[in-house]
Amino acid sequence: MEKLIELYKRWCGAEPANVVALPAAGSNRAYYRLSDDQGGSVVGVVGTSRDEDHAFVTLARHFEQRQLPVPRVLAVDADMLRYLQEDLGSVSLFDAIKGGREAGGRYNQEEKNLLKRVVRELPNFQIRGARGLDWSCCYPQPEFDVDGVLFDLNYFKYCFLKPTGLDFHELKLEANFRLFAKDLTSEPCESFLYRDFQARNVMLKAESGAGEGLSAYTPYFIDFQGGRKGPYYYDLASFLWQASALYPNKLRRELIYEYYQSLKNYTEVPTKRHFVERLSLFVLFRTLQVLGAYGFRGYFERKKHFIESIPPAIENLRELLGISSPGMNVSGTTMQFSGISLLPDRYPYMADMLRQMCELPQFVQLSEAVPTRTDGYKITPVNVYQAHPKDGPATYSKYDNSGALVVRIFSFSYRKGIPEDESGNGGGYVFDCRSTHNPGRYEPYKQLTGLDEPVVRFLEDDGEILTFLESVYRLADAHVARYIQRGFTSLMFCFGCTGGQHRSVYSAQHLAEHIHNKYGVEVRVCHREQGINQVFPAKSV
Repeated sequence: MEKLIELYKRWCGAEPANVVALPAAGSNRAYYRLSDDQGGSVVGVVGTSRDEDHAFVTLARHFEQRQLPVPRVLAVDADMLRYLQEDLGSVSLFDAIKGGREAGGRYNQEEKNLLKRVVRELPNFQIRGARGLDWSCCYPQPEFDVDGVLFDLNYFKYCFLKPTGLDFHELKLEANFRLFAKDLTSEPCESFLYRDFQARNVMLKAESGAGEGLSAYTPYFIDFQGGRKGPYYYDLASFLWQASALYPNKLRRELIYEYYQSLKNYTEVPTKRHFVERLSLFVLFRTLQVLGAYGFRGYFERKKHFIESIPPAIENLRELLGISSPGMNVSGTTMQFSGISLLPDRYPYMADMLRQMCELPQFVQLSEAVPTRTDGYKITPVNVYQAHPKDGPATYSKYDNSGALVVRIFSFSYRKGIPEDESGNGGGYVFDCRSTHNPGRYEPYKQLTGLDEPVVRFLEDDGEILTFLESVYRLADAHVARYIQRGFTSLMFCFGCTGGQHRSVYSAQHLAEHIHNKYGVEVRVCHREQGINQVFPAKSV
């Protein structure tokens, strides 16, 4: 600390008026905020590796010359173990989107717009940042290669897989690892691979006179000292499949599309199909890599944040392997994820081992006493009422503990009447969508439905339907959770609009996907006026 203060004195000409230690991150570097008596401040960094600090300082200065959004390096000690950098404030992207994360991945429009701004800036950083860069400054290696991939895969094997206790054939797994590494490095790429691009490594700097809300902040990139030359897919996978971010698949698709469109401004891009296939491999690789880090930092170093990140990372892996919810395919102007279709055929032993690992009891998160929802949140056991002692025991409906819940969701036209309930339970919610902006009033949308991408974009860009559904989701979530707790078997939601074609169809479909993704129960959708029926089967747990 004394040497850091000496560095500050040489740079500023006076001792700092105040020094505050900042929260530790995943690395061994220590961070401090050093302030003067005028309210100005800088961030002081004390590292443990000269090579790592040299990489950061050199890269930061290069990126600053390229006019990229990184903190300015203000002063560096002679031994390269301490330096001062611009203070970007205390708000990270991870902090700014906390509301959407705590809502289970239901991000509002302002949060989505911020995420899109960050994703659109990433290709600029990767492609323009690579131009004129001396790759020899990168630490611990200048380029993404087979050896580096195998190091990370073995990191996963020894720090995460082995501690689970799962038996596996090490030579067979190694053979699949080598083939996987060869495939990941098969395409040359002249871009900067950030390596740890995630929401915690994006700081939001408040700009004076920029207004209010998240739009008043400018994203800055930090902690890129582990970067090197490599494929740009890696960073997109790292960002969108960050385990604790809880980005829903629909938002991921939108952000992939934003990135792909931005990438076109800086380099020649592959076809959408090739882009998605390559990205899918890097999503799997990044997931295994972070599990290795979580295993070491969590199981061995006992750091709480990393232990808490393991369950959502396992759920990401389950999705990729097709054990739970769907992922990405190429369709129209959006990109959707459909899992790693090549995995079982090209890497059969690795695929089988990963599936076995995901089904281990410690990751299934299930017990007889306390059932668990598919999104990891525990549900209250059978007695859902906390009665006052004077009230005596509660009585229960004949429908309690009857079985698995099935949710039926309808879209309909009010001109043809509200759908009849066939369950014998008297129906459920009926929502009127007619207060929202109607795309059916405009010629380009008259022959389309709420399932078609142009209508979806119309409704979401307008925003009224999103506000409407936020209230619907709150009601539906409380109702579904209680019905699961009580073992009720039937719940019905209906959405009506003028023609049963646009707004009601959109709303019904999105509520169905929301409930299925969040609770894993069977959901049956009927778009009555369109003659479309769809079943989302219950997820196995």
